Amino acid sequence: MQPEVKIMSTEILSNNWYTLKKVTYEYKRRNGSWQTQSREAYDRGNGAVILLYNTTSNTVILTRQFRLPSYINGNSSGMLIEACAGLLDENNPEECIRREAEEETGYRIKDVKKVFEVYMSPGSVTEMLHFFVAAYDHQMKINNGGGLEQEQEEIEVMEVPIDRALEMVESGEIKDGKTIMLLQWVRLKGVM
Repeated sequence: MQPEVKIMSTEILSNNWYTLKKVTYEYKRRNGSWQTQSREAYDRGNGAVILLYNTTSNTVILTRQFRLPSYINGNSSGMLIEACAGLLDENNPEECIRREAEEETGYRIKDVKKVFEVYMSPGSVTEMLHFFVAAYDHQMKINNGGGLEQEQEEIEVMEVPIDRALEMVESGEIKDGKTIMLLQWVRLKGVM
């Protein structure tokens, strides 16, 4: 059943880094009555994420970088271990993730496979995240990665055995949702 929604007003609360909007709308409830609601939504655009894997060495490529929101929320170092990811910036998801993989990890990947797309935090963020996987080998390494200076990125590239990466999820060393989903996907699908 398609819900009925009428947008009444949209107010821009912040347009600094991305856009924070306050939206007031009417929502038709299942009983037929209309209810006025007001919510804030953070629009940062859509993104893509990729897990690079090597079935010969049983390893995956992960990144580690400082994430301010995690620091503010109690992560004492602010550092998170993640799969390579980035915003689409007007590109299609596959073009984006190929570019991000090269910039962040230093690998120029060949064949990518889209596995699903997900709203990661639909209660407050508009972003749709496109999930990919791709095989890698050391011949694909064209630079050291680490991100782009002009984007203020300082990314550490990590090659981790898949079993160790899954242990890191269990121990809490990896707390990033998109990364956990991709690690579990490669295991559940028998890729590694």
